[in-house]
Amino acid sequence: MLKRLTLSLFLMLFCAVPAYAASLIRDAEIEYALRKIAQPILQAAGMGSNRIRILVINDPSLNAFVADSRHVFVHSGLIMKLSRPEALQAVLAHEFAHIANGHLTLRASNLRAASTQGAIGLALAAAAALAGEGQAAGGLAAGTASTAQRVFFSHTRAEEASADQSALRYMARAGLDPDAMSDVLNLFRGQEALRPGRQDPYALTHPLSRDRLRAVKGFAASQGSAGGEASAETVYWFNRMDAKLKGFLRNANYVLRRKESKGNSETAILRRAIAYHRTPKPKKALSELERLLAMRPRDPFYHELRGQVLLESGNVGAAVQSYRNALALAPNEALIMRGLGRAYLAADSADANRAALSTLEKARTRDSGDPGMLRDLAVAHARVGQNGLASVATAERYAIIGRYKDAELHAKRASGALPRGSSGWLRAQDVLIAAKSAKTRRR
Repeated sequence: MLKRLTLSLFLMLFCAVPAYAASLIRDAEIEYALRKIAQPILQAAGMGSNRIRILVINDPSLNAFVADSRHVFVHSGLIMKLSRPEALQAVLAHEFAHIANGHLTLRASNLRAASTQGAIGLALAAAAALAGEGQAAGGLAAGTASTAQRVFFSHTRAEEASADQSALRYMARAGLDPDAMSDVLNLFRGQEALRPGRQDPYALTHPLSRDRLRAVKGFAASQGSAGGEASAETVYWFNRMDAKLKGFLRNANYVLRRKESKGNSETAILRRAIAYHRTPKPKKALSELERLLAMRPRDPFYHELRGQVLLESGNVGAAVQSYRNALALAPNEALIMRGLGRAYLAADSADANRAALSTLEKARTRDSGDPGMLRDLAVAHARVGQNGLASVATAERYAIIGRYKDAELHAKRASGALPRGSSGWLRAQDVLIAAKSAKTRRR
């Protein structure tokens, strides 16, 4: 749970409607995979494995950026375009270098200059919440053609050169191939010759040049045989993440036809399970998941995915048990808690609703900026007769996604229903302060 001061500041800082809304992909398995992939780079950079949070934006374009000193955002399109984990590690190393080299120190003044209407909006709100948005409902303004956003997110050529050099050192220190950065830069060759509307966002926010690519190749060549391949564990989690993203984001029938979905490899089975679920063919999906669980019976994310398939195909009781199994194996994963809470709500009995409330309150202590969780938490509060707290959770959800008029309405309702000075009442006051600040900034 955020401390009250932190939440109040978060809600006051960013109150904008984004130029366009994308969504954050909140998935426990994908976020775990990203932590595994980033770990050797963070260690090489001396940043600590728990300092930086990496979140995925559901967007087919190619981009990655930092919004503050603790959060890196990567577009799903860029992850799925990269063919090896070392290339993704190079992207992350570059973004970590922007943080380590102090390139964010002028961001506050850039924000004031570039965003009188708060055009950056929810990307920074998600970062300030220390937890990010939740599933498809979470709006995120990032990588648009908006002039204000380009000014804010863009780096100078000098900053890019500095970040490249630092990132290359991190890669070499971690024993990884520095030339993997060339893989990334080659994706964007020729972008600067295109009209801005046709450029990938990465080209707008990370200036490219032949000199920059030449410098990267020169450093990589100077390392000789020092650059190695990613560890087997890193490759494994990269492939699982790739399979899951493509399984959910690409056309299901296309996924099933692909060569990568044939055979008995773990990732092929995972792709098929997801594609069958989306077709929908739940029996086939569950059959493939049983094969995965036979391979890895103590994998929490396969139990979680089984719970999702069961819940979305209407088998609520079995879904609850699968989510329980997943949570027993990963007791601190807030996103698995959210799934279990949703399954309890689907059961909709007195006992299940109480269990949902308990589970979702625990999820809130670990991921309090997740609108999807707050939506479910509001339902759970209402079902057990805690209407004032339901209004608080609803108000916070609307504030996080930038709907301050609705947030104010529910916060006022909560203020009238809860004891003055109680924790719920204080949370409602935070939302009211944020809504007032939003009105002021829009004038």
